[in-house]
Amino acid sequence: MSRNHPGRLEGKVAIVTGAGMGLGEGITRKFISEGARVLLFEISFSHGRKVADSFADGEDKDKAVVFQGDVTELGDWERALQVCVEMFGKLDIVVNNAGVVHRSGPSHEVPRSEYDRIMHINVSPLYQSAKVIGPYFIKQRHGVFVNISSISAPRPRPNLVWYAGSKGAVSAISKGLAAEFGPSGVRVNAICPVVAETGMVASVLGGTDTVEGRAGLTKAIPLGRFATPRDIGNAACFLASDEADFITGVELPVDGGRALN
Repeated sequence: MSRNHPGRLEGKVAIVTGAGMGLGEGITRKFISEGARVLLFEISFSHGRKVADSFADGEDKDKAVVFQGDVTELGDWERALQVCVEMFGKLDIVVNNAGVVHRSGPSHEVPRSEYDRIMHINVSPLYQSAKVIGPYFIKQRHGVFVNISSISAPRPRPNLVWYAGSKGAVSAISKGLAAEFGPSGVRVNAICPVVAETGMVASVLGGTDTVEGRAGLTKAIPLGRFATPRDIGNAACFLASDEADFITGVELPVDGGRALN
């Protein structure tokens, strides 16, 4: 897109995990539209490449670089930081977006393997990124983490209990790191989306994406729709920008009023 004025993230460099689809793609597109350069940290190179290639013919062609890696692995975070600094010269923002959900159903029927997967993928990247990127941000005396939690963290519901638990950990970790890193000029915030227009909808509905199921979920959202990747991208952009430079340790609901019910 053409910009006649500096974007809100002009000159910033970001890592976005799970950047090749869903909310991560929305965040990546918003960041680049606002002037940021982005390392797309993706376990699926093809997904990341598809998003990066969409910028290939425009003025933003050099602003998206794909990095294939596993967000649960410390070594991949170390390599991501190295590649980011080599390609872009620095790092300002990390968005911990990559995550999974289990199929909605009775909590005692969720297999242990699925519970372990949820906790491992949704929580451990915060540890790994804090361990690798935290010292880098502390040394340069600035940096921002934006962690994607869920409105199910402060307002858990039946049948997605373990997912809500993993996102509760994301929110608690975000607040704790905000308090710990704040004196070094490093901010940490969480975004809490309601159910969003992504590939996770079927799991949230128990395995099948139906008109009836969607209607039941939408009924509980006062603004009357699901979140979109654009909604979350807008919120992440604000929290990552200098406009939010006195905001840290918040859980920002992007939920259409869902938490009111």
